Formats: sequence, C-alpha cells, structure tokens
Amino acid sequence: MYRKLLIAIDPDDDGEGKRALEAAMDLLDENGELHLASAYSPGGGGFFPHVTEEAPEEKEAEVREILDLLVRKYLPLNRSANLHVVAGNAGQKLVGLAGQFCADLILLVSRGSSGHWPLRRATVEYVSVNAPCPVLVLPSLKKSGQEEEDS
Repeated sequence: MYRKLLIAIDPDDDGEGKRALEAAMDLLDENGELHLASAYSPGGGGFFPHVTEEAPEEKEAEVREILDLLVRKYLPLNRSANLHVVAGNAGQKLVGLAGQFCADLILLVSRGSSGHWPLRRATVEYVSVNAPCPVLVLPSLKKSGQEEEDS
C-alpha cells in the first residue's frame, strides 16, 4: 500500500478520472494522501489543451472545479484528495509535484500514441524516466477502434 499517491487527471475525460480514482483506492493506504493534478500549457495546447491564454485564471478555476466534481463523484465519502492545477510542461510539473510532497507512486492513464493526443506518449515517457518514485501507467479503457469511431 502507498502512503502518498499522485494521479495525473485530464479533466475533459470523466472515464479516465473514474478509472484512475478506482485504481488509486486499491493502492492507497487507509490513511494515505491522494493528490490529483492537471497540468496545462499557459499558451494553450499541450498535454491538457483545455486552458487557453485568453483567461488562464478563469480556466484554472474551471479545471479545479472539474477535479473537485470528479472527487465527489468517484471517491468514497471517507476519503479526500488534494487538488493541484499547474501551468507549464506537464511531465516536468508532475515530476516536480511528486518530489515536492515525496510521492510513493505516480498513477497515469495513457491513451498511447494516438494522433489525437500526440504529446501524451512523450509525457508518460518523461514521467516514467524522471519520476522520483515508481510510476504506474494504466491503459485507457477506450480501444483504439472505439477512439476512432468517437472522433
């Protein structure tokens, strides 16, 4: 069991958040700390392209609200989570957060190398190589065929 777990969350993918939180509950110690993080590029685009440069403060608040909703929907009532919304390179920010609070595990959900999220694979690779702790990468629930049909 892990005492401090960091999950990278894409707030635009409710299913990914649910999957990551369910896995976290199986891995987290009863008294463990759960940290949910979403990183964005201040110039738009990047790992989580939901934040644009027009109004980053408003978008940051919106992302924080979505993360809070995910916690309320999928986390057991007796558990809580610390929310982190950070600007900059997603891989670097996740590795930095993990080091900042001495995470025991980083949990990522990967969609692989699909053309829709070309930076996702690079971020997963960066975190896996540079993290100060073990990294668990869960495959996406969506099969590549379903992803293409949804597009």
